[in-house]
Amino acid sequence: MLYSTLGRTGLRVSRLSLGAMTFGAGGGIWGEIAGLDRAQARYLVAAAVDQGVNLIDSADAYSQGQSEVVVGQVLSDLKLDESRLLVATKVRLRTGPGQNDVGLGRSHIVRSAETSLARLGRDHIDLFQLHDRDALVPIEETLRALDDLVTQGKVRHIGVCNFSAADIERVQGFTARSHRTGIASNQVYYSLAARDIEHEIAPVAKANGVALLVWSPLSGGYLSGKYTAGNEGVEAGRRTNLNFPPIDPARVDPIVVELREVAREVDSTTAQVALAWVLGRDEVTSVSIGARSSQQLSDNLGAMQLVLSSPQREQLDRVSQTSVPYPYWMQKFHDKDRLVNI
Repeated sequence: MLYSTLGRTGLRVSRLSLGAMTFGAGGGIWGEIAGLDRAQARYLVAAAVDQGVNLIDSADAYSQGQSEVVVGQVLSDLKLDESRLLVATKVRLRTGPGQNDVGLGRSHIVRSAETSLARLGRDHIDLFQLHDRDALVPIEETLRALDDLVTQGKVRHIGVCNFSAADIERVQGFTARSHRTGIASNQVYYSLAARDIEHEIAPVAKANGVALLVWSPLSGGYLSGKYTAGNEGVEAGRRTNLNFPPIDPARVDPIVVELREVAREVDSTTAQVALAWVLGRDEVTSVSIGARSSQQLSDNLGAMQLVLSSPQREQLDRVSQTSVPYPYWMQKFHDKDRLVNI
């Protein structure tokens, strides 16, 4: 396993981290995504830690809190302290029927942090993340609450998820002016099927020393190839009933075809090739992998050993390249006479 530094912190995290969205038995949407019990989760966590994974990612909303409960049980069963497995969780989504059981107001943040700590069975959260922005609450209130949790020792580092480049700049500006704790990371959706972050989010993250953690690097399993032509007879998965993240087969199926070709060349699986492509991007700090079985986990962890050649990466870059929005196509045009000798 290789490791990277989380932004401008001193925290070292594994290039592959374990997502706990499949842990617990929740209702609603979680009935399609989750379902792993304590014993099943314990087996996956033990296997991941054995391969050098040192970060597990959950959220207070996953399976109505049951994901955190199962993570806490597994940490206890395997006697995993923070020196062996760091814990990340999130706040923002609805956790109950009340008016204040959602969002990023001080009340919900503090209550969520304390509830998460109780479920996890730890005295601190290593990375406490905002699941998304909150259009109702001023970001200053949110950041003050997070800074207080860090000061109290309940949270080690803070991060965000799904923040735009403008959101990042706004947050960094406030924390710098007010001398509050800055954000260490932004967890984003990034894969061969979704390269949107390359235009603004990734450059702004780099300029501000914010680590990029990747969720759904296989686009909800679509890049494994099991939902495309040529894979009939193979058991599908949750995408059969839930198109999330949303995929346009007309655009993404050609990417899967190229993934299969590269996979044959390197004697690997399409999923491993897709993961190796993301891991090979300089802007990426860690990639979160989820699994419902030991076979899936083993396959995903195997991507760490796969290094694609330059021609193979270029092949995948070409087929997955999206149209460049304005003003980036104009800037790229004008950069030609400035970057030619660099």
